[in-house]
Amino acid sequence: MCFDDVVILIDPPTWPAHGRLWSHLVSDASFAELHAFADRIGLPPRGFERDHYDVPANLYDTAVAAGALPVGSRELVHRLADAGLRRPKRPRRPQG
Repeated sequence: MCFDDVVILIDPPTWPAHGRLWSHLVSDASFAELHAFADRIGLPPRGFERDHYDVPANLYDTAVAAGALPVGSRELVHRLADAGLRRPKRPRRPQG
């Protein structure tokens, strides 16, 4: 999906968790556009994690049909970082 230079990107559903495979959905320009796109394809707000939405494999084709651009996982992370929207996980504190 691309309007006004905002591109929504999705990587392949290769990330296992909770008994299924997942993709990541990101914007290369705006969290507002990412949230709007996610809402349009039926992703719940709880699917948003720091800088991306987790997308179950059964919604991958829906996201692509709605305009998300399929890219590899590495390209997705590079584009997110280049846009300044990457929010990496914080290191865990040692317990003790």
